[in-house]
Amino acid sequence: MKLIRFGEPNRERPGLLLPDGRRIDASGCGSDYDEAFFGSGGLERLAHWLEREGAAAPVVPDGVRLGPPLCRPSKLVCVGLNYRDHARESGMAIPDEPVLFCKATSAITGPNDDVLIPRNGTKLDWEVELAVVIGRRAAYVERDEALRYVAGYVLHNDYSERAFQLERGGQWVKGKSCDTFAPLGPFLATPDEIRDVHDLRLWLKVNGATKQCSSTRELIFDVPALVSYISQYMTLLPGDIISTGTPPGVGLGQSPPRYLADGDEVELGIDGLGSARQRVRAYH
Repeated sequence: MKLIRFGEPNRERPGLLLPDGRRIDASGCGSDYDEAFFGSGGLERLAHWLEREGAAAPVVPDGVRLGPPLCRPSKLVCVGLNYRDHARESGMAIPDEPVLFCKATSAITGPNDDVLIPRNGTKLDWEVELAVVIGRRAAYVERDEALRYVAGYVLHNDYSERAFQLERGGQWVKGKSCDTFAPLGPFLATPDEIRDVHDLRLWLKVNGATKQCSSTRELIFDVPALVSYISQYMTLLPGDIISTGTPPGVGLGQSPPRYLADGDEVELGIDGLGSARQRVRAYH
C-alpha cells in the first residue's frame, strides 16, 4: 500500500494512493497514521478495509495538498556520512560505526510545501534521503530480524543550514531542525511495494540541474544494520523515522559551495517512492 495524508497543515486526513493513480480518503478505517496506528496492527486493518470498502471511499480531488504521510513521530533519527562518495566529498573518513544525530520532529512538513530559509540563515543545503518508518517497538533488535520491524519507506529531503550546523559549535541538531527542514512523502510505501530497498535510484535537482544521482547500493550501513544499531541505544517506537543518509552532490560539496536562495526550486525522488518539489522562500 501507499499511504498518504491530505488537507491543510495540521488538519490532514489519512488516505491511500491506489495503483491506478486515484487518491482516496481512508478516514473510514478509523485512525490517522500515528504511533497507535502502527503499533496496533493498523496496516493490517487498513489493508482489510481497503479490500472491503475501498471501492466506495471518497476520492481526494486533484490539487488537494499532500501533507507528510504519517503523523509527527516521537523521533526522527538521521545518519550522517552513510554514502562512501559523500564522506569523501565532505573530507571525512568513512565511519566505523553509523554517525547518528536527531532532527526535531517539528521540522516535518508536506512533500511539496515551501522550505523556509531560517532567520539569520546563510547556507541552506539539500540532501535527498531514503527514510525508514518503524512499525513496532524495537529495542536490542538483531540484524537478521530488523526488517520485521519496518512499516515502510518514504522520501525525505534532509535540509541543513550549514552555518548553524558547522560554524556555531556543539552538535548538528540546530542546523538540521529549523521549521520546514524535513519534507516527507509524497507517500509511505509498505515493504511489499519495494522490490529491493538496497537497489533504488535516488536523485535531486536544483532549478532543473541535477545535483545528486546515486543508488542505495552505495549505502555504507544498510537498513537492517541501521535498525539494529540504533535500537541498541534507544527504543524505537512505532512510527519513528530513520533517515539513512545522503549521496554526494550536496551544496557544501560543490566547488565553490553552492547554497539555496529565495526562489530556488528543489525537485527530488527515489524509485518506488515518488517525487517531491519544494520552493525556497526567505523568512519573513
